[in-house]
Amino acid sequence: MLRRALLTLTLCLPFVWPGGAAMAEDTVVDRMADVLGLPDLVAIMHEEGTSYGAGLREELFPGTSAGRWEAEVDAIYDIDRMEAVVRRALARDITEADAETVIAFFEGPLGRRVVELELSARRALLDEDVEAASRTALEARRADDDPLLDRLEAFISVNDLIESNVVGALNSNIAFYRGLAEGGAFPDGLTETDILEDVWRQEPEIREETVTWLYSYLGMAYDPLAPEDLEAYTAFSASPEGRRLNRALFAGFDELFNAISLALGRAAGQYIGGQDL
Repeated sequence: MLRRALLTLTLCLPFVWPGGAAMAEDTVVDRMADVLGLPDLVAIMHEEGTSYGAGLREELFPGTSAGRWEAEVDAIYDIDRMEAVVRRALARDITEADAETVIAFFEGPLGRRVVELELSARRALLDEDVEAASRTALEARRADDDPLLDRLEAFISVNDLIESNVVGALNSNIAFYRGLAEGGAFPDGLTETDILEDVWRQEPEIREETVTWLYSYLGMAYDPLAPEDLEAYTAFSASPEGRRLNRALFAGFDELFNAISLALGRAAGQYIGGQDL
């Protein structure tokens, strides 16, 4: 049961914007975060998190009262704190010159359209029926050898989305385990080796889920884009500024999800106590 719950952490993947040494000015970071749609994204992630938290309670300790747990999950997915973590990573890892280049792209017609489509698709996937439909659409694309798949593969490869997300999910699951242990879910003890071995056994399933999620989500988001527009977006992603942005965003979201997973695990561990997982 615990493994099934942990695997669902892969649904909380870092966002897939494309992506330094000197710290950018806060005002530039704020402008960049705004054009990237960070406030809207974090609001969506808050909804994803509260939904995930509800599923976690049903999976691990269904007999407990929902009200208190929901309040704890809501506090863990605090919007202001989540946004601050990512903004801090951008300020730390993006130079002012890179930030200006990023802002120029995402303030343009294509950049605005891309952010709008990404956020719209991410928001739509909050609905389980929409998510199921996106996966069905992916199966149809594969059966029809849809040329969009080749463009998605290029975009995913340039941004290293599969490996980055798999590593992020594994690290999040490790943090969740550690939180469970700290919260008292394993009265007989759990070693770091136990945690690493159990999480690593999940790698094939996490990888498969990651690939499916990425292609179904991106297919849904970018289907309205003309082929040349997606190719231009991929080209920006491959630029030095795009690559540095990608690294900064993944660093910020990895930090964020590790902290969230640790806090969720610790809170869940306190509820589970000595229950058999």
